Amino acid sequence: MAIKENIQKIKEIVENSAKKSGRNPEEIIILGASKTQPVEKIIEAYNAGLRYFGENRVQEGIKKIEAIGYLPDIHWHLIGGLQTNKVKYAIKYFEMIQSLDRKVLADEIEKRAGKIGRKQDVLIEVNVGEEPTKYGVLPQNLENLVEYVLKKENIILKGLMCIPPYFEDKEKSRPYFAFLRELKEKIEEKFNIELMHLSMGMSHDFDVAIEEGATIVRIGTKIFGERK
Repeated sequence: MAIKENIQKIKEIVENSAKKSGRNPEEIIILGASKTQPVEKIIEAYNAGLRYFGENRVQEGIKKIEAIGYLPDIHWHLIGGLQTNKVKYAIKYFEMIQSLDRKVLADEIEKRAGKIGRKQDVLIEVNVGEEPTKYGVLPQNLENLVEYVLKKENIILKGLMCIPPYFEDKEKSRPYFAFLRELKEKIEEKFNIELMHLSMGMSHDFDVAIEEGATIVRIGTKIFGERK
């Protein structure tokens, strides 16, 4: 019952945070970040109404997807960094890749998606804190990468993603979430496009992220408990 109760609590927080910022809670996707979590817990979350799941590693994700098999209306996203040699596997199993951050990766996704006749949904990951240990394109290089990706025939750019620096005080994350939203708005204006998604916010700060415009929140421990 714990997972079902956890999801219900999260839905209540999502609703309150959305209303606080004048948004419709229905437009916010709760994505279960299921890294290292067993298949049984994912199925439990699905049975409790969760439909979106995110894996950090391609191989681990594939094992779970294959073990679970077909479930109606289940959506799998890759939310961790992606190596070019794993792209051919990733596009076969993941509906969306949230971690596109460089041209060589865009080239590989374009090539592999084309080979199987697929249009691959992606988010561009932005390193909003410019942290050397994290994935993501630097903010000053974002427009150049967007322009490059928009020329690809087999990639559909759906929005932006970020993992800001971690702070105990979640309010310190707010400027980074606001910054990603502003980057999205600039991109939309410059390229005359509409980006559907801002993937930002995790277990400790997703309410703040929603207030700043998140449409996807990636929640692990608050759904599944501590990682094993």
